[in-house]
Amino acid sequence: MAQVTNYQCPACTGPLHFSSKTKKLECDYCGSSYEVSEIDAIYNKKVDAAKEESQKKKQENEIKWDATGIRSYNCPSCGAEIFCDINTVATSCPYCSNPSVIPNQFTAGRMPDLVIPFSVDKKQAINALTEHYNKKPLLPKVFKTENHIEEIKGIYVPFWLFGGSSNASVNLDCTNSSSARSGNTETITTKHYKVSRKGKILFQKIPVDASKKMDNALMDSIEPFNYSKLEKFSTSYLPGFYAEAYDDSEEDCKPRAQVRIESSSIGALLDTVGSYDTQSVTSKEVDIKYDDTAYALFPVWLLNTKWRDKNFLFGINGQTGKLAGDLPVSWGKFWAYFFAVLAGSGAVLTAICYFIMGYFK
Repeated sequence: MAQVTNYQCPACTGPLHFSSKTKKLECDYCGSSYEVSEIDAIYNKKVDAAKEESQKKKQENEIKWDATGIRSYNCPSCGAEIFCDINTVATSCPYCSNPSVIPNQFTAGRMPDLVIPFSVDKKQAINALTEHYNKKPLLPKVFKTENHIEEIKGIYVPFWLFGGSSNASVNLDCTNSSSARSGNTETITTKHYKVSRKGKILFQKIPVDASKKMDNALMDSIEPFNYSKLEKFSTSYLPGFYAEAYDDSEEDCKPRAQVRIESSSIGALLDTVGSYDTQSVTSKEVDIKYDDTAYALFPVWLLNTKWRDKNFLFGINGQTGKLAGDLPVSWGKFWAYFFAVLAGSGAVLTAICYFIMGYFK
């Protein structure tokens, strides 16, 4: 039995949504605003009452299972039947636009421990995409005018945050060379060194997105998130946005965390090696121990634009505004730059190469 909740204004019963600007729940109808703690207090009582009532009779808004993994429920506001994915926790009714939260959709009943609320609103997200276009001179001119946003969604994406320690060691072959000249003879002396480093590195909150729907590379590209803004999780942050429960388990996500931890651990040791003319890693070993894992929801804007029957997906960090995504290339402009470079100096060639590489980031 699933309880579907519409967060309504206590003053006028209009729908509430969480505002990324004021960090409060606001009503579009009467203009009232409420602290998260205020709404929590009201709706925690309602949830408890609903649980008691559900033991007496069947709720009309019970979620129904479908063989395809789709669930349906009745919107508490207008009664329309709404379909959603099995992992959807927060959505909105396409008929009356009322935001709905389904808290017990969280996998195995596990609620997130933490949440970073949205700080970037929809308008800011769209403006960030426009600014991104303006910084890409290889973008076809018609793309800016012909493409249009098909869909924009503010989504709370599930993340595992891994903590623990790593015992790491690395061995290197290093060299320093010096030269001396006597008449027409130059003598080069090279000294070889065996260098070893080992140590224990502590790590906290290494993020790995836990949604199979999300492109891992896209989620990695919009990091980092500012952990100083982490809040204790409450469903009151969800109204007005979409939210997903994790469908990649903690164990399934550990290999991705391991890659990041190993790289960071070896990098930290290499930073202590000092200055040599050459450094070559001959062996390395990292033993990781996990001892603290948190389940969190992070804010992400997903923008889907369409141009010449092709979709382009962009992800925007809903806290910092950092954007990542692919864009089409005007090959006419590309080759114009290329041939202009051929007529110039090597220094210009190097500069243009860096410029082109930067375009695709």
